[in-house]
Amino acid sequence: MRAANRGITINRMGVADGSMAGQAANDRFRHVYHVFILVLTILSLFIMVGLLLPVGRATRQLLLVYENAICIVFLIDFSVDLVKAPVKRTYLVGQRGWLDLLGSIPTLGLFNFTGLLRLARLSRLTRIVRILRRQNQKQLVEDVLTNRGQYAAFVTLLLAFVVLVAASVLILLFESQSPAANITTGGDALWWAIVTITTVGYGDKYPVTVGGRVTAVFVMVAGVGIIGSLAGILSSVLVPPPAVANGATAPGADDELAAVRRELVALRQAVERFERTRQ
Repeated sequence: MRAANRGITINRMGVADGSMAGQAANDRFRHVYHVFILVLTILSLFIMVGLLLPVGRATRQLLLVYENAICIVFLIDFSVDLVKAPVKRTYLVGQRGWLDLLGSIPTLGLFNFTGLLRLARLSRLTRIVRILRRQNQKQLVEDVLTNRGQYAAFVTLLLAFVVLVAASVLILLFESQSPAANITTGGDALWWAIVTITTVGYGDKYPVTVGGRVTAVFVMVAGVGIIGSLAGILSSVLVPPPAVANGATAPGADDELAAVRRELVALRQAVERFERTRQ
Protein backbone atom coordinates (compact mmCIF):
# COMPACT_ATOMS: atom_id res chain seq x y z
CA MET A 1 0.00 0.00 0.00
CA ARG A 2 2.77 2.40 0.91
CA ALA A 3 4.53 1.60 -2.36
CA ALA A 4 1.32 2.25 -4.26
CA ASN A 5 0.74 5.52 -2.40
CA ARG A 6 4.32 6.54 -3.08
CA GLY A 7 3.83 5.78 -6.76
CA ILE A 8 0.67 7.87 -6.81
CA THR A 9 2.52 10.72 -5.10
CA ILE A 10 5.32 10.57 -7.65
CA ASN A 11 2.77 10.53 -10.48
CA ARG A 12 0.98 13.55 -9.05
CA MET A 13 4.27 15.40 -8.71
CA GLY A 14 5.03 14.65 -12.36
CA VAL A 15 1.61 15.91 -13.44
CA ALA A 16 2.05 19.05 -11.34
CA ASP A 17 5.47 19.71 -12.83
CA GLY A 18 4.05 19.23 -16.32
CA SER A 19 1.17 21.64 -15.66
CA MET A 20 3.55 24.24 -14.22
CA ALA A 21 5.80 23.92 -17.27
CA GLY A 22 2.79 24.31 -19.55
CA GLN A 23 1.62 27.39 -17.64
CA ALA A 24 5.10 28.92 -17.89
CA ALA A 25 5.11 28.31 -21.65
CA ASN A 26 1.68 29.93 -21.99
CA ASP A 27 2.81 32.96 -19.96
CA ARG A 28 5.92 33.29 -22.11
CA PHE A 29 3.86 33.17 -25.32
CA ARG A 30 1.49 35.79 -23.93
CA HIS A 31 4.42 38.06 -23.04
CA VAL A 32 5.88 37.70 -26.53
CA TYR A 33 2.54 38.38 -28.19
CA HIS A 34 1.83 41.49 -26.11
CA VAL A 35 5.30 42.90 -26.77
CA PHE A 36 4.85 42.22 -30.50
CA ILE A 37 1.50 44.04 -30.62
CA LEU A 38 2.92 46.89 -28.53
CA VAL A 39 5.87 47.37 -30.90
CA LEU A 40 3.55 47.25 -33.92
CA THR A 41 1.32 49.87 -32.32
CA ILE A 42 4.21 52.25 -31.65
CA LEU A 43 5.57 51.64 -35.16
CA SER A 44 2.15 52.37 -36.67
CA LEU A 45 2.07 55.74 -34.89
CA PHE A 46 5.40 56.69 -36.49
CA ILE A 47 4.02 55.61 -39.87
CA MET A 48 0.94 57.75 -39.27
CA VAL A 49 3.16 60.76 -38.56
CA GLY A 50 5.11 60.02 -41.75
CA LEU A 51 1.90 60.05 -43.76
CA LEU A 52 1.12 63.51 -42.41
CA LEU A 53 4.46 64.89 -43.63
CA PRO A 54 5.04 66.22 -47.17
CA VAL A 55 6.86 63.14 -48.48
CA GLY A 56 7.20 61.95 -52.07
CA ARG A 57 4.69 59.76 -53.85
CA ALA A 58 6.87 56.62 -53.69
CA THR A 59 7.57 57.10 -49.97
CA ARG A 60 3.88 57.60 -49.26
CA GLN A 61 2.98 54.43 -51.15
CA LEU A 62 5.55 52.44 -49.17
CA LEU A 63 4.22 53.84 -45.89
CA LEU A 64 0.69 52.87 -46.93
CA VAL A 65 1.85 49.31 -47.66
CA TYR A 66 3.28 49.01 -44.14
CA GLU A 67 0.21 50.72 -42.70
CA ASN A 68 -2.17 48.26 -44.36
CA ALA A 69 -0.06 45.26 -43.30
CA ILE A 70 -0.11 46.40 -39.67
CA CYS A 71 -3.87 47.08 -39.91
CA ILE A 72 -4.46 43.49 -41.03
CA VAL A 73 -2.54 42.21 -38.00
CA PHE A 74 -4.56 44.50 -35.72
CA LEU A 75 -7.80 43.34 -37.34
CA ILE A 76 -6.88 39.71 -36.66
CA ASP A 77 -6.01 40.63 -33.06
CA PHE A 78 -9.36 42.39 -32.66
CA SER A 79 -11.23 39.39 -34.09
CA VAL A 80 -9.47 36.98 -31.72
CA ASP A 81 -10.25 39.17 -28.70
CA LEU A 82 -13.88 39.49 -29.81
CA VAL A 83 -14.28 35.72 -30.21
CA LYS A 84 -12.66 35.03 -26.83
CA ALA A 85 -14.75 37.66 -25.01
CA PRO A 86 -17.46 36.02 -22.84
CA VAL A 87 -19.82 38.97 -23.45
CA LYS A 88 -19.32 40.64 -26.83
CA ARG A 89 -21.15 43.82 -25.88
CA THR A 90 -18.99 44.28 -22.79
CA TYR A 91 -15.84 43.95 -24.88
CA LEU A 92 -17.06 46.31 -27.61
CA VAL A 93 -18.49 49.00 -25.32
CA GLY A 94 -17.22 48.53 -21.78
CA GLN A 95 -13.65 47.64 -22.77
CA ARG A 96 -13.71 50.01 -25.77
CA GLY A 97 -13.13 47.31 -28.32
CA TRP A 98 -14.76 49.53 -30.93
CA LEU A 99 -11.71 51.80 -30.71
CA ASP A 100 -9.51 48.85 -31.67
CA LEU A 101 -11.81 48.21 -34.62
CA LEU A 102 -11.54 51.82 -35.81
CA GLY A 103 -7.75 51.69 -35.61
CA SER A 104 -7.63 48.38 -37.49
CA ILE A 105 -9.47 49.23 -40.71
CA PRO A 106 -7.02 48.98 -43.67
CA THR A 107 -7.42 51.19 -46.71
CA LEU A 108 -6.06 48.61 -49.19
CA GLY A 109 -6.01 51.34 -51.84
CA LEU A 110 -9.80 51.47 -51.97
CA PHE A 111 -10.05 54.99 -50.55
CA ASN A 112 -7.70 57.76 -49.60
CA PHE A 113 -6.11 58.22 -46.22
CA THR A 114 -8.61 60.91 -45.23
CA GLY A 115 -8.79 63.04 -42.10
CA LEU A 116 -11.41 60.73 -40.59
CA LEU A 117 -9.10 57.75 -40.87
CA ARG A 118 -6.23 59.77 -39.40
CA LEU A 119 -8.43 60.57 -36.42
CA ALA A 120 -9.40 56.91 -36.08
CA ARG A 121 -5.73 55.90 -36.02
CA LEU A 122 -5.28 57.93 -32.82
CA SER A 123 -7.37 55.27 -31.08
CA ARG A 124 -4.23 53.13 -31.14
CA LEU A 125 -2.97 55.18 -28.22
CA THR A 126 -5.65 53.50 -26.11
CA ARG A 127 -4.34 50.12 -27.27
CA ILE A 128 -0.91 50.97 -25.83
CA VAL A 129 -2.43 52.02 -22.50
CA ARG A 130 -4.60 48.90 -22.34
CA ILE A 131 -1.71 46.55 -23.11
CA LEU A 132 0.46 48.19 -20.45
CA ARG A 133 -2.34 47.90 -17.90
CA ARG A 134 -3.11 44.30 -18.79
CA GLN A 135 0.53 43.22 -18.75
CA ASN A 136 2.39 42.70 -15.46
CA GLN A 137 5.56 44.68 -16.17
CA LYS A 138 7.45 43.24 -13.19
CA GLN A 139 6.59 39.67 -14.17
CA LEU A 140 7.58 40.37 -17.78
CA VAL A 141 10.98 41.81 -16.82
CA GLU A 142 11.70 38.93 -14.44
CA ASP A 143 10.69 36.37 -17.07
CA VAL A 144 12.88 37.98 -19.74
CA LEU A 145 15.89 38.17 -17.41
CA THR A 146 15.43 34.58 -16.24
CA ASN A 147 14.89 33.13 -19.73
CA ARG A 148 17.14 35.38 -21.80
CA GLY A 149 18.04 32.59 -24.20
CA GLN A 150 14.41 31.77 -25.01
CA TYR A 151 13.56 35.43 -25.69
CA ALA A 152 16.75 36.15 -27.66
CA ALA A 153 15.43 34.87 -31.00
CA PHE A 154 12.18 36.82 -30.69
CA VAL A 155 13.92 40.07 -29.74
CA THR A 156 16.45 39.66 -32.56
CA LEU A 157 13.79 39.01 -35.21
CA LEU A 158 11.64 41.87 -33.92
CA LEU A 159 14.63 44.22 -34.07
CA ALA A 160 15.39 43.05 -37.61
CA PHE A 161 11.80 43.81 -38.65
CA VAL A 162 11.90 47.32 -37.17
CA VAL A 163 15.27 48.06 -38.80
CA LEU A 164 13.97 46.74 -42.13
CA VAL A 165 10.91 49.01 -42.08
CA ALA A 166 12.81 52.09 -40.91
CA ALA A 167 15.69 51.57 -43.36
CA SER A 168 13.45 51.12 -46.40
CA VAL A 169 11.46 54.27 -45.59
CA LEU A 170 14.51 56.43 -44.80
CA ILE A 171 16.52 55.33 -47.85
CA LEU A 172 13.59 56.07 -50.16
CA LEU A 173 12.99 59.41 -48.44
CA PHE A 174 16.61 60.50 -48.99
CA GLU A 175 17.15 58.99 -52.43
CA SER A 176 13.94 60.41 -53.90
CA GLN A 177 15.54 63.87 -53.65
CA SER A 178 18.32 63.03 -56.12
CA PRO A 179 17.79 62.71 -59.90
CA ALA A 180 20.76 60.32 -60.10
CA ALA A 181 19.30 57.85 -57.59
CA ASN A 182 18.64 54.24 -58.58
CA ILE A 183 16.45 53.54 -55.55
CA THR A 184 13.23 55.15 -56.73
CA THR A 185 10.38 52.82 -55.71
CA GLY A 186 9.20 51.10 -52.58
CA GLY A 187 10.24 47.76 -54.05
CA ASP A 188 13.76 49.05 -54.67
CA ALA A 189 13.98 50.37 -51.11
CA LEU A 190 12.72 47.14 -49.57
CA TRP A 191 15.10 45.03 -51.70
CA TRP A 192 18.04 47.26 -50.76
CA ALA A 193 17.15 47.06 -47.06
CA ILE A 194 16.93 43.25 -47.16
CA VAL A 195 20.25 42.67 -48.93
CA THR A 196 21.98 45.27 -46.74
CA ILE A 197 20.70 44.01 -43.40
CA THR A 198 21.68 40.45 -44.36
CA THR A 199 25.18 41.76 -45.26
CA VAL A 200 24.84 40.37 -48.82
CA GLY A 201 25.11 43.67 -50.68
CA TYR A 202 24.58 42.76 -54.35
CA GLY A 203 25.42 46.31 -55.44
CA ASP A 204 22.59 46.57 -57.96
CA LYS A 205 20.91 49.17 -55.71
CA TYR A 206 23.02 51.64 -53.75
CA PRO A 207 22.55 55.09 -52.18
CA VAL A 208 24.01 58.19 -53.80
CA THR A 209 22.94 60.87 -51.31
CA VAL A 210 24.67 61.69 -48.04
CA GLY A 211 21.58 60.85 -45.99
CA GLY A 212 21.19 57.56 -47.81
CA ARG A 213 24.81 56.57 -47.19
CA VAL A 214 24.57 57.44 -43.50
CA THR A 215 21.45 55.28 -43.33
CA ALA A 216 23.36 52.48 -45.06
CA VAL A 217 26.12 52.60 -42.43
CA PHE A 218 23.65 52.18 -39.59
CA VAL A 219 21.83 49.38 -41.41
CA MET A 220 25.08 47.50 -42.06
CA VAL A 221 26.15 47.79 -38.41
CA ALA A 222 22.73 46.62 -37.26
CA GLY A 223 22.80 43.79 -39.81
CA VAL A 224 26.14 42.48 -38.55
CA GLY A 225 24.80 42.44 -34.99
CA ILE A 226 21.53 40.76 -36.00
CA ILE A 227 23.18 38.07 -38.13
CA GLY A 228 25.75 37.43 -35.38
CA SER A 229 23.01 37.06 -32.78
CA LEU A 230 21.01 34.66 -34.95
CA ALA A 231 24.14 32.61 -35.64
CA GLY A 232 24.86 32.40 -31.91
CA ILE A 233 21.29 31.34 -31.14
CA LEU A 234 21.35 28.69 -33.87
CA SER A 235 24.69 27.28 -32.70
CA SER A 236 23.47 27.08 -29.10
CA VAL A 237 20.48 25.05 -30.28
CA LEU A 238 22.38 22.68 -32.58
CA VAL A 239 25.56 22.20 -30.54
CA PRO A 240 25.18 20.87 -26.96
CA PRO A 241 27.34 22.25 -24.14
CA PRO A 242 30.85 20.70 -24.02
CA ALA A 243 30.29 19.00 -20.68
CA VAL A 244 27.17 17.23 -21.91
CA ALA A 245 28.72 16.39 -25.29
CA ASN A 246 31.67 14.64 -23.57
CA GLY A 247 29.37 12.45 -21.55
CA ALA A 248 29.53 14.46 -18.33
CA THR A 249 26.39 15.12 -16.34
CA ALA A 250 24.65 18.44 -16.67
CA PRO A 251 24.43 20.82 -13.70
CA GLY A 252 21.88 19.54 -11.17
CA ALA A 253 21.75 16.05 -12.70
CA ASP A 254 23.64 14.51 -9.74
CA ASP A 255 21.05 15.80 -7.27
CA GLU A 256 18.19 14.47 -9.40
CA LEU A 257 19.90 11.08 -9.73
CA ALA A 258 20.46 10.90 -5.97
CA ALA A 259 16.78 11.68 -5.35
CA VAL A 260 15.70 8.93 -7.75
CA ARG A 261 17.99 6.46 -5.99
CA ARG A 262 16.50 7.34 -2.61
CA GLU A 263 13.03 6.80 -4.01
CA LEU A 264 14.06 3.39 -5.37
CA VAL A 265 15.54 2.36 -2.02
CA ALA A 266 12.37 3.42 -0.22
CA LEU A 267 10.20 1.53 -2.71
CA ARG A 268 12.36 -1.60 -2.34
CA GLN A 269 12.09 -1.46 1.45
CA ALA A 270 8.32 -1.03 1.21
CA VAL A 271 8.04 -4.07 -1.08
CA GLU A 272 10.18 -6.17 1.28
CA ARG A 273 8.00 -5.22 4.26
CA PHE A 274 4.90 -6.07 2.27
CA GLU A 275 6.34 -9.51 1.39
CA ARG A 276 7.19 -10.19 5.04
CA THR A 277 3.66 -9.35 6.18
CA ARG A 278 2.23 -11.81 3.63
CA GLN A 279 4.46 -14.60 4.97
